[in-house]
Amino acid sequence: MLRFDIITIFPEFFRDVIDYGIVRRARSAGLVEIKSHDLRQWTSDRHRVVDDRPFGGGDGMVLKPEPLFAGVEALTGATNRDGLANGTRVVLLSPQGRVFSQPIARELSNTQQIVLLCGRYEGVDERVAEAIVTDEISIGDYVLSGGEPAALVIIDAVVRLLPGALGSETSAIYESFSAGLLDHPQYTRPPEFRGMKVPEVLLSGNHAEIEQWRKEAALEKTRRRRPDLLK
Repeated sequence: MLRFDIITIFPEFFRDVIDYGIVRRARSAGLVEIKSHDLRQWTSDRHRVVDDRPFGGGDGMVLKPEPLFAGVEALTGATNRDGLANGTRVVLLSPQGRVFSQPIARELSNTQQIVLLCGRYEGVDERVAEAIVTDEISIGDYVLSGGEPAALVIIDAVVRLLPGALGSETSAIYESFSAGLLDHPQYTRPPEFRGMKVPEVLLSGNHAEIEQWRKEAALEKTRRRRPDLLK
């Protein structure tokens, strides 16, 4: 079983969202366990403070290292990345990380425990990234209010790759990005709608020709919409 532990200042953010679709089915089947933890439980002061002003001045606040280190230690038993068990990853969700992709999702799906650290404000004390984080990941070149939406994206992408999570074992194989290309165009009934017809080859029943059409169509779609993937 894969276990997600999410460290956040808004643990309630996840409580309803993970109870739908494929993620819910995977949880019910015992394929994945997902728990959100309030960062404030690992503070030691009376006011449960998790942030402070940045040294050197500047706008905003920065998440303090003490509660994040304590949270990771409580959930993994390790005080730094060198002490983490095999199969455990500590992921800092940050716009400065490597951009999330299908290969990264597949890589993470082969682990046993993923601790997701949800940044907020101006970011996280750099000593967290230096000492206890194994992966720093961004879901795109834009800025969110916090790491919580990014955590949901990663959870959904990883869970659907777990054996048994999808209704069809081949579904994840043929999806967009699995082979480095966009998915081929999809059609369903009716065969003609407002003068627009489904390609004849898809109605032919010739599986070899259909497979060849899908490969060519996926390549052409990628060339038109995401030529950067062909590089």
